[in-house]
Amino acid sequence: MQSDEYIYGIRAVMEAIEAGKDIDRLLIKKDLSSDLAAELLAVAKQYGIVTRRVPVEKINKITRKNHQGVVAVLSAVTYYKLEDVIPDLYEQGKLPFIVLLDGITDVRNFGAIARTCECAGVDAIVIPEQGSVSVNGDAIKTSAGALHHIPVCREKNIMSAVKFLKNNGLQIVAANEKTSTLYTQADFTSPVALVMGAEDVGISPEVLRQCDTLVAIPEYGHISSLNVSVAAAIMIYEVVRQRNISE
Repeated sequence: MQSDEYIYGIRAVMEAIEAGKDIDRLLIKKDLSSDLAAELLAVAKQYGIVTRRVPVEKINKITRKNHQGVVAVLSAVTYYKLEDVIPDLYEQGKLPFIVLLDGITDVRNFGAIARTCECAGVDAIVIPEQGSVSVNGDAIKTSAGALHHIPVCREKNIMSAVKFLKNNGLQIVAANEKTSTLYTQADFTSPVALVMGAEDVGISPEVLRQCDTLVAIPEYGHISSLNVSVAAAIMIYEVVRQRNISE
């Protein structure tokens, strides 16, 4: 990690947060407890900063300087909020096209999906605050720089994002191999949000229950499933195909 990718020390981190620095996450030593640490946690909560309690050894790997048990990892991009993105898209007269990533932690898959999204004109990517990959230097490199050109919304969780999108007129479509409806049979010509799940566990059951449409990509070989970045690309370009035909 480069020295310009983090800030350490309690007061320095608080000042950075209050100055509006884009912070990806805050690492705090597990047993850190003091009035100043409590103040930092309150400030982080106020600004919606993701906070993780970690062993001091993890912080020591980042810096051996006087970190006081606190390191802020700076974000490689500025995260957006769905509540700002969606109204703006409607104001522009666009049909929103959003991709939600539920539990994807592999940076290579994330970068590949982001690259496809940017090429296909997806309006935004949504990731959750916890249990997900974040936008770091490796992700940007894997995306071939696409993450500098497409909004990434980091929401509290995917469930709340799905509910918000549904309330704002988007059809929520999930890729799921257990349905008989093929992805080509869904109608993507209205505002749509595609949900892609982690390769090991897929989309969480509670999110699946909130989806309007479940679709499958047919598979004829012996391997049980497509790589999630490949599956996402297939789904994304089906949206592009249908919308081009309908114009």
